[in-house]
Amino acid sequence: MITAISCISLWVTYKSPPSDSTIVSMQDQFTGCLLGAAIGDALGMPGEGNPVNLKRSACEFRRAWRGHPNDRLLAGQYTDDTQVMLLVAEMVAGRKFTPDRYARALRDLYRDGLLRFPDGSLQSACEHLLAGKTEGAGVLSTTAGCVPVAVPFALSSPDPVEVTEQIALACSVTHTHPAAIAAATTVGMLLHHALHGSAEALSLARKAAAGEDRDLGEKIRNALAREEEGMPLERAITLTGNDVSVFQTLPLAFFLMARYHDAAELLAAAAHVGGNTDTIGFICGAYVGARDGFPALPANLVETIENRQRIVVLAQMLQEIYHKKP
Repeated sequence: MITAISCISLWVTYKSPPSDSTIVSMQDQFTGCLLGAAIGDALGMPGEGNPVNLKRSACEFRRAWRGHPNDRLLAGQYTDDTQVMLLVAEMVAGRKFTPDRYARALRDLYRDGLLRFPDGSLQSACEHLLAGKTEGAGVLSTTAGCVPVAVPFALSSPDPVEVTEQIALACSVTHTHPAAIAAATTVGMLLHHALHGSAEALSLARKAAAGEDRDLGEKIRNALAREEEGMPLERAITLTGNDVSVFQTLPLAFFLMARYHDAAELLAAAAHVGGNTDTIGFICGAYVGARDGFPALPANLVETIENRQRIVVLAQMLQEIYHKKP
């Protein structure tokens, strides 16, 4: 377990989202990235698998309806996406990550019934691990359940080559399809460029996707073109799709990230696009948090997200790894 350290300095009085002239500290960005991912996931949690509901646009945590796979979760709790992110983040922060250790820890989480509504591919990989299949447990699948492993590695090194290599290794534990690995590394590059303050982070990440998987890169390009032409969101969802495939989850997230600059507007939209809302929200939240820092995130959500303190501590530890502090 991570030992809690004092993070009081981070919890200052919140102000409005920073303007373009505001200087955002790297620690704020690291904290914002992890918190934003968890917040986006928790916002999307009750809508996971549901139809589009753009009439409901409040940026607030709520519970899933009775009978929903997430109906046992409380408002502000996140899904398996953030669980996987934090599992990997603790290993990376402790300088103990290996694919084998990750596989065992994920297996144990699943065995103990603690993994929250994993997608079919992640569940299949865990079943393989549980059956003792330590080699080749990953499945040839394009579902987006592998994407969360990207976040800790994007926050662990300034070297994009090292980041993508580590993400690919971690992703392969559960997903071996080239498109799934491309999706995870694309999210890693998106966060890498956001952390470095690039105004072209979306475009650069799209190019990285095209270099790894042409179809994925083309679908992201189409989604960005739809946003640029001003297509209504509901029409864009219809054309882009919102299912668990990386070929729909990532392009729709890119559309939203290009359209909504304000964190609250982006997170609210992601939570109500239907389908894979938890992962779409996860990606959007990680991006806006990395870009603008945690003070830009809605204060009420930051204060009530599950395991806030644990996330803040991990962000500080990952920043130390990023700068190679002993």
